[in-house]
Amino acid sequence: MREIITLQCPECKNRNYSTTKNKKTTTGRLEFSKFCNTCRKHTDHKETK
Repeated sequence: MREIITLQCPECKNRNYSTTKNKKTTTGRLEFSKFCNTCRKHTDHKETK
C-alpha cells in the first residue's frame, strides 16, 4: 500500500512537496532534486515524517 510522504528542503527546512511511496519496495528514505521557492534554487528535498 502506498503512503503519502512530505519532502523537506535541507537548507531552509520548509516542507514544500508531497508524494506517495510504496513502503514494501522502497524501504529507504526518498530524495529528489526539486525547486525550493524560499531558497530560489534547486535543492535535494528529503523525505520527512
